[in-house]
Amino acid sequence: MNDNKTNINWFPGHMTKTRRMIAAEIGKMDAVCEIVDARIPLSSRNPDVEELAGGKPRLLILNRVDQADPVQTKRWAAWFRDRGYAVLEVNAKTGEGTARFSAAVRTLLQDKIAAWQAKGQVGRTVRVMVLGIPNVGKSTFINRVAHRKTARAEDRPGVTRSKQWVPVDQTLELLDTPGILWPKFDDPQVGVRLAFTGAIKDDVVDLEDLASRLMDYLRRRYPDALSERYKITPAEEDSGYDLLTQAARKRGFLMRGGAVDTERMARILLDEFRAGRLGRFTLETVEDLEA
Repeated sequence: MNDNKTNINWFPGHMTKTRRMIAAEIGKMDAVCEIVDARIPLSSRNPDVEELAGGKPRLLILNRVDQADPVQTKRWAAWFRDRGYAVLEVNAKTGEGTARFSAAVRTLLQDKIAAWQAKGQVGRTVRVMVLGIPNVGKSTFINRVAHRKTARAEDRPGVTRSKQWVPVDQTLELLDTPGILWPKFDDPQVGVRLAFTGAIKDDVVDLEDLASRLMDYLRRRYPDALSERYKITPAEEDSGYDLLTQAARKRGFLMRGGAVDTERMARILLDEFRAGRLGRFTLETVEDLEA
């Protein structure tokens, strides 16, 4: 991305209000469920959650596993479990994996529930706060586990704007919260990865530059996907913009005078990537982290 857009910042006023609300409600919670995008499991984690969660037991949901590299998803799940998290791998859109949620929460809180029962508090309601950055599939996930459409869900960031309680069963309630990012990305690549997946609104980024960066990553890690989808043969010396131009030519995206419409191709590439039409990709790996 060019210099003025590399350090992407996306922190509207409602996110400050959400932080205050989380801080006010966390004391009433028994656990925190954090939803992340399996394609970018670290970049889609708000670092402020560690502080906001207040030491509550944590269940990490790796969502959109259908769009992520399955080998990398298994490695990330193991990585998080090694660090003490309970982990579920799910596809909230289809419901895959979501049926295990209630049992996972109760397993996570089994000691606490046993203590309640010893005090005669049988059937006491478990309250879980659900956190996640914008457009990570939080509302879709809640709708799945609650078997109803109570949380508004759309494929764009910033839809959920207020807290709402959602009952899952007679003894489990979820507190849905608006998605929040953090004020500044210390690592510019985090902002880029979030923009790839649509967690940051497209109107604050340079789409051609963003698409060129995605092309470059796919050339290095998943070149066959570009060959299959866009009928181009990525070469080592090709820049991301070169590949964007080649794909636009293959699609016939030409303007008057024969100029290549790379902006149109950029939008197509990002839309198809986000919809999972290119294949299953993970944009950050355990190996990269530990290198």
